[in-house]
Amino acid sequence: MRVLVIGGGRNSEHEVSLASAAAVSEALRATDHDVRTVTIGRDGVWDAAPDASPAGSLAAAMPLLAWADVVFPAVHGALGEDGALAALCALADVPVVGSGPRAGAIGMDKHATKLVARDAGIATAPGFVISSSAIGDVEFEAPVVVKPVSAGSSYGVSLVREPGELLEALRTAARFDDRILIEEVMQGREIDVAVIREAGGVRWAAPPLEIHAAGLFDTAMKYDGSARFTVPAALTAAETGMLSRAAVTMFDALGCAGVARMDFFLADAGPVLNEVNTMPGLTAASQAPRMFAAAGVSYPELMDRLVRAAVSTTGELRSSSERVPASETRRGARAHAAGARR
Repeated sequence: MRVLVIGGGRNSEHEVSLASAAAVSEALRATDHDVRTVTIGRDGVWDAAPDASPAGSLAAAMPLLAWADVVFPAVHGALGEDGALAALCALADVPVVGSGPRAGAIGMDKHATKLVARDAGIATAPGFVISSSAIGDVEFEAPVVVKPVSAGSSYGVSLVREPGELLEALRTAARFDDRILIEEVMQGREIDVAVIREAGGVRWAAPPLEIHAAGLFDTAMKYDGSARFTVPAALTAAETGMLSRAAVTMFDALGCAGVARMDFFLADAGPVLNEVNTMPGLTAASQAPRMFAAAGVSYPELMDRLVRAAVSTTGELRSSSERVPASETRRGARAHAAGARR
């Protein structure tokens, strides 16, 4: 198939996205897809017209969307993973790899994700949201975790151990979002579970991965090579089952597609959802591909499956929208006739 891979992005995860997009492109070419690439600069300018404005460069990139059978938006974070690119593809009527606009937007919002999780019966860390304009008025006991509501790769996340560290943590989070989430510190093992929706709609969870980190698993540890992972995680069958069920339940509750990574704390009382990534890191060394590799799905095969699932899902949606029950057709005809008489 003709696949357009989009990388970069106008956010703090730009470099991470470039790595994902390059790896995805190479893998898809290895599985005989016809791949073209386009990169969104940090300034929002698409390299289809690097000397134009963001709007002009986007217009120049439109023929690439028209050429593609499917778009693979390997853009993490704001104006990418948050559903913006999925919405663009929906308007262009081009199949897109990954979650749609609604799931992307909710999954990127950590507070909204908590509300969905609680409604689905999945525990989350107690917390509350404040505006960045109110950071001088907040008082609470440490330790807490301070996060931007909508940011990825742990950018702007701080572990506050002492009251004197609070203001700086709030200011750091406010650099990435004007809404800040303050959470209780959870005690438990850090376990990630990746879920995929295959062509045909089957969803399944890969073997869980455990993160071994002393303290906060922050941005530096994620990308400096010091992080240590175990996959499959050393879990009992009961623990694996609980985590997998919670991950698939959350995947469905958000309406995710493609692949998503659910991050949990495994506490004494069971899984506690930390956050959701609807477009997780996608190099072969990233957490989600490692989990699928542990299930026997190689990296190139995983990328190929995601592309085929995107085309399949779009076909299913189009077919369902075209199937109008006979009763609805008759009701519509009667309403039209009545309107004509009036």
